[in-house]
Amino acid sequence: SLDFWRLLYALLKQIHGGKWTESDAIDIQIRFVKSALWYHGYDRPELYELPADGSAGSRELLLAFSWLLHRLGLLEQLLARNRVRTGDETSVCTCEDDLCESQKSTTETAPERGLEDRVDVRYLQWLNGRLRFQWRSLHAQHQEQCKLLHKIHLFTSGSHVDQILGHFSVTETDLIRQPENYKQLLQLLESETMQLEAFLEWKQLEPVYWQWMETVLDNIVEEENMCKSQDTHVEKRRLPKVTCCPWADNLTGQIDRLSRVLMTLQDQLHKLVTHRKAAWCEKVKAREEELQKEGFSATARKIQESVELKLLDLTHLCAPNKNKMHGLCRLVLRSKHPASRMGFGQSISKERVSAVSATEVIRELQMREASLQRELEQLREECRHRLDEIAEGLDGVICISP
Repeated sequence: SLDFWRLLYALLKQIHGGKWTESDAIDIQIRFVKSALWYHGYDRPELYELPADGSAGSRELLLAFSWLLHRLGLLEQLLARNRVRTGDETSVCTCEDDLCESQKSTTETAPERGLEDRVDVRYLQWLNGRLRFQWRSLHAQHQEQCKLLHKIHLFTSGSHVDQILGHFSVTETDLIRQPENYKQLLQLLESETMQLEAFLEWKQLEPVYWQWMETVLDNIVEEENMCKSQDTHVEKRRLPKVTCCPWADNLTGQIDRLSRVLMTLQDQLHKLVTHRKAAWCEKVKAREEELQKEGFSATARKIQESVELKLLDLTHLCAPNKNKMHGLCRLVLRSKHPASRMGFGQSISKERVSAVSATEVIRELQMREASLQRELEQLREECRHRLDEIAEGLDGVICISP
């Protein structure tokens, strides 16, 4: 069990990008593993009831490990994180996010706080300004990094053996300047090769592992059924002894009478709720008809604005040949005149590589930004109207917009 706890601790620490050492206390490792599994959605209560000293629970840990293999793709994530990156890469994401749904879920489930939990608006403004400053600093650093990468790619163009790339990356340039670092890179590549070979061997034996796990699950289900049957037998054996007492018979009769009274009350309540619901539905329908007559033009205007907003992005969102990208992509410089820049006297064949142009990604992100900006303006306008309605209901109060 202790070895299994340490194994899960080491694996989950790598996934979450944290540093780990074998000298960490076992209770700290167990607490981290439980919290990480709960974060990923593992909800088997038997695991979280295991003791903090790691003295028991090897089968529960085996189930949790198998769940991580199947649900999270544990080995694939580890291989991706430990991959030796010799090229210059950048993260690209053009996937549609679910911001609206996440915002609805957070607003619906957020608890209402009292006056004592409110935060000063000036402190929030200070945090917002600090965040903007850090964001601008990060953006400036990223721009400087892009300029330096462009210089390296431009100055080394035509020097690479691979004609698809055509230029050196930062790692390759550093290796040329400092050849003694080749040994370290070679060790890393050999370690990655061993991991890939072990992964291929695992893929061949994986069906055997899952067949074994099916037998483990069958044994768990059988044990749970046996425990339930033993509990029911114990209850059946105890019931005749209890019902032999005269006071137990009297108590049973009272319980039966209360049950009948509760059933009668439940039926009456159900009839009352049905009647009230029908009455309220009629009132709501009448009120809706009145509101439709009064505010039909405003409702139609809002619907028209919403439809226009959606139609602006219809062509972009419904494109059949548009592949959503997510993940890391290698940066490769494409010159306007590749034949003059190549050392091999021939141009780069773009058909050989399933690549995407940076201009396409920028154009798609700009369209997404414009759509979000329009949606933001619409939400701001709705908030202004809502605030105006609230301000009209306040007597003797003057509201000055900032």
